[in-house]
Amino acid sequence: MLIIRLQRVGRAHEPTFRIVLTDSKFGPKSGKAVEVLGSYDAREGKGNNHVDGEKVKYWISKGAQVSDTVHNFLVDQKILTGKKINVLPKNKIINAKKAKEDAAKAEAAAKAPKPAPEAVPVETPVAEVPTETVTEAIV
Repeated sequence: MLIIRLQRVGRAHEPTFRIVLTDSKFGPKSGKAVEVLGSYDAREGKGNNHVDGEKVKYWISKGAQVSDTVHNFLVDQKILTGKKINVLPKNKIINAKKAKEDAAKAEAAAKAPKPAPEAVPVETPVAEVPTETVTEAIV
């Protein structure tokens, strides 16, 4: 399966990327790209980036998949239409939401008035049998 993704080519602490079309079985560091579709400089922002939009649309029409980060980049460049995709780690978001919900529940429980304790019915003791009658009955 063909995929359009980023391939890092910059030096240490100077991230620059190529936007490449490659087979998904090859890793991003393999350097085996079918075609280079553009470049992205993370430090320059939107000024120094260029993408061949026609080639990107052509390969997408042929069935190439787009990585989430490249999809967001293409939406920024107005090559693709649609909403951006959340690329943050999903479990951290879920854990953060769950922690907020738990904190809200705990706070609501602390603020809620505590109900008065219910009256517990006291059982009446069983009538005691005099000991004299018990000893007489045995004899």
